[in-house]
Amino acid sequence: MMKTNVSIALRINGEEREVSFAPYKTLLEVLREDLGLPGTKHGCELGECGACAVLLDGEPVLSCLVLGLECDGREVVTVEGLDHDGRLHPLQEAFADLGAAQCGYCTPGILVTAKALLESHPCPSRAEIQEALSGNLCRCTGYLQIFEAVEEACVRIADRARPAAPPAGSPPAGGEGAAPSGPAGTKGAAR
Repeated sequence: MMKTNVSIALRINGEEREVSFAPYKTLLEVLREDLGLPGTKHGCELGECGACAVLLDGEPVLSCLVLGLECDGREVVTVEGLDHDGRLHPLQEAFADLGAAQCGYCTPGILVTAKALLESHPCPSRAEIQEALSGNLCRCTGYLQIFEAVEEACVRIADRARPAAPPAGSPPAGGEGAAPSGPAGTKGAAR
C-alpha cells in the first residue's frame, strides 16, 4: 500500500514546524495550503513572475519550482516572517510610505527578494537593486517606486542600527570625568 502523505520538519519564519502533505506538492502549496501562510502568492506557477519568492536558507527561491520534500530540515522565510516583535521591517515601511505597493500581488515576492539583497549588500546601487529584482514582475508601479523604496529601506536600516544619541546635557560616554581621548582615539593615551 502506498503512503499518501510525507512529513518534514523545517524552520518557518523562525519557528520550528512539522508538516504533513502529499509528496507531489510544491513549497508554494505547502506554505499556503498546509501551513496557512497565504502571503506567498500563486502567480504563473512556471517560475517566471517571482510572486511566489521566499527565502530558503537565506537565498531567494521561486517556491512554485521547489518541492516541499526538498525543505526538510531547512529554513524558510516568507513575507509573514519579515516583521520583528510586531514592528514592520524597514522594507515594508518604505514600500507603504512611498507607494511601492499598489495592487500588492507581487509585493511579498519583491520584499523577500529585496531583504536577501540588503542582507548581502547593505547599500546596493540602483543597478544592483534592478538586477536583484529582475525576476519579479510588477504590472502596476513601473518599478521606480519599488527601487526608491529599497533605497529608502537602506537608509532606515542604517538609522535603526545607529546607537541613539544621548539626551542633551548628559555626561559624555564613560561618565563624568572620563579620561580625554588621545591622538589615536584611545582614552588616556600618553602624549
